[in-house]
Amino acid sequence: MTERSPAPGGLALVEALVNTLDIESGADALDTAEGRARFGITRDGVEDARALRESLRAVLLAHAGHPPHREVTPLGDLLAGAPLLVAVDRRDGSATLAPADEGPLLSRVAAAVAEALIAGTWSRLKACEAVDCLWAYYDRSPAGRGRWCSMQVCGARAKMRRYRAKG
Repeated sequence: MTERSPAPGGLALVEALVNTLDIESGADALDTAEGRARFGITRDGVEDARALRESLRAVLLAHAGHPPHREVTPLGDLLAGAPLLVAVDRRDGSATLAPADEGPLLSRVAAAVAEALIAGTWSRLKACEAVDCLWAYYDRSPAGRGRWCSMQVCGARAKMRRYRAKG
């Protein structure tokens, strides 16, 4: 869980939301007023934001080829509550998917996922396979087979554990 450049487009929102929980330390940015303000949620919306965060993490683990670490509400079930509209630019005819209601976090996440699907970038957003990390990261590797949020931290730890187990 090291600093990297954010995921492209709306995926930066998804990545930032998943990374509000530091698995290793247990610190949750949604516990703070500043953390909630970053996502436009109130104290009353924290539990819904956490459910969304963990459903996203489960999907990001699947993108990396790993099962979720616990049972969560399926992301599709959550996103079904966030209708999207097709917005067409009158000048050039370009079209985008936009949330029917810009305010709620769920709507913004749904639009980000739809945008990423269209751009072909959705499956590149993954969760680190290190069980003490699970940080969201955008896989920029040429083959799209990245496994860790950071080769220098989580990758090095995994390789060291494997090395020690051998001998």
